[in-house]
Amino acid sequence: MSSPACCKLAPVTADYTPKGKYEKIAGINTYIVGPEDATKGIVDIYDIFGIWPQTVQGADRLAAHTGFLVLIPDLFDGTGLDINAIPMDTPEKAQKVQDFVSTTGNPQANVEKLLVFRKALADRFPAVEGHWGLFGLCWGGKLAVLACGEGNEGVGRRFSASGTAHPGLLDEADAKVQTVPHILLASKDEPADKVALYQEIMGDRVEVTTYPNMHHGWMGARSDLKNEENVKEFERGYKQVADFFAKHL
Repeated sequence: MSSPACCKLAPVTADYTPKGKYEKIAGINTYIVGPEDATKGIVDIYDIFGIWPQTVQGADRLAAHTGFLVLIPDLFDGTGLDINAIPMDTPEKAQKVQDFVSTTGNPQANVEKLLVFRKALADRFPAVEGHWGLFGLCWGGKLAVLACGEGNEGVGRRFSASGTAHPGLLDEADAKVQTVPHILLASKDEPADKVALYQEIMGDRVEVTTYPNMHHGWMGARSDLKNEENVKEFERGYKQVADFFAKHL
């Protein structure tokens, strides 16, 4: 169910002013939007390019649609992958991506940082404890499924629902150990067979939608908010994610 703020939600725009603030939590600079007295929250993990205006705008829409707290922890501390390294059409670009993923962007190392962050949320926002969701874009979606697999239980640790848009590194092994309801929004660029396998494994515990006219990244740093169709599907995607978390948190 949408919050009253949704009725006054500004249209998606390429020229955007963020609605939230930044605060250090567990040593991580964190974008925070939504009411301080909220009893439900979503941790929003950006794609491999880090915090971009489109990412922040998406978080603001999640907060407005749901009335929840929405947080973007800057796990990269201001230094995401150079957006010009994609596509990897030269050896130099491929090496740059490989170097980033093996260091700053290493998924498992960042899951560990995410879990330290999650533990700190129990103290910073005690009213939300037990009602945290985890949503990730591409690279961030990989973190979401890893964090919501084995070990997803207990105070200061559990996430109650998870999701991803234009997911990266889809792996059936992750699907097999998911512990919570999950939403997966795929673009035309994700391998359809892997998306279908994810749905087969998780069954009615996963909500899968493919946006057939959208490119990988349409809800993240590579969204083109000067493109009318991308704007429409950006809006639809974040509304669908908001409705999912409103239902499951």
